[in-house]
Amino acid sequence: MNADEQAIRRLVTDWQTLTADEDVEGVLALMADDAVFLVAGHPPMRGRARFEAGLRKLLSTHRIDSTADVQEVVVSGSLAYCWSTLSVRVTPRDGGAATVRAGSVLSIMRKRDDGRWVLSRDANLLGPP
Repeated sequence: MNADEQAIRRLVTDWQTLTADEDVEGVLALMADDAVFLVAGHPPMRGRARFEAGLRKLLSTHRIDSTADVQEVVVSGSLAYCWSTLSVRVTPRDGGAATVRAGSVLSIMRKRDDGRWVLSRDANLLGPP
């Protein structure tokens, strides 16, 4: 496994850890300003600012825990894609029942001039497990 693949796998792990730790700034540092998130049944979520608003709103009422198993990473120059299987548990802070979604995620990463990989596009196919 080369250094770029290791960095992308670490990005996936860091994303999960930072989200569970409610470190919104840390999560935002892992994505491009123009990141786009595609979720079935919803319009595209465009841009870091929109993602931030949604994440902060959700974290105000819920806890998020996830596990990912990276299936494949392919790097070509300053672009890469990563296919993962993901399970996300969203638990209301008021003690209600948790919602669990699981499925495949295909992410496109870009390598910045400083050598860091960031999430650029993300398409998730999460549904009930």
